[in-house]
Amino acid sequence: MSAKIAVVYYSSTGTVHQLAQAIAEGAEKAGAEVRLRRVPELAPDAAIDANPAWREHVDATQDVETATLDDLTWADAYALGSPTRFGNISSQLKQFIDTTGGLWQQGVMIDKPATAFTSAHNAHGGNESTLLALYNTFHHWGSVIVSPGFTDPVVYGAGGNPYGTSHAAGSGAPDENVLAAARYQGERLAKITARLLG
Repeated sequence: MSAKIAVVYYSSTGTVHQLAQAIAEGAEKAGAEVRLRRVPELAPDAAIDANPAWREHVDATQDVETATLDDLTWADAYALGSPTRFGNISSQLKQFIDTTGGLWQQGVMIDKPATAFTSAHNAHGGNESTLLALYNTFHHWGSVIVSPGFTDPVVYGAGGNPYGTSHAAGSGAPDENVLAAARYQGERLAKITARLLG
């Protein structure tokens, strides 16, 4: 049985969007059906327009469907991604997560595998704490956390983060090492999900 995976993310200038696409590619490579979804932008236009890269990304990703609670009900597994905001999840993704209370009460997310990915400006800008914050949500949902761990050499090639793929965006766009780690993380999520479904 092939897994159904919802890759739900927020990205302001495109880095987390690139990681989300790579996670989705890896899951699809493993035979999963994937829904790639972005959460709604909450920032005012004045803030977005003050950063040309932010405005460019917002305009360029209008064709990516917006995440809904139905995507979480549909999915057998989740990959959630957020840029780091003071070592924590962005308000945009957090707002979406905060709407899941009804599904949580129904037990929709129980026993479903979940993983996370992130990006901060620099290597020590809160990547791990943001991933752990996302995993706190998964603990409350009753999901099964599927981190990449040190299970494949690509994890080391991307900087060696066992919690999830992360990128220091201050060094530019994610390179092939980071994208390979993200693809591996999506593939691992899909394979473990299929195993649990089988």
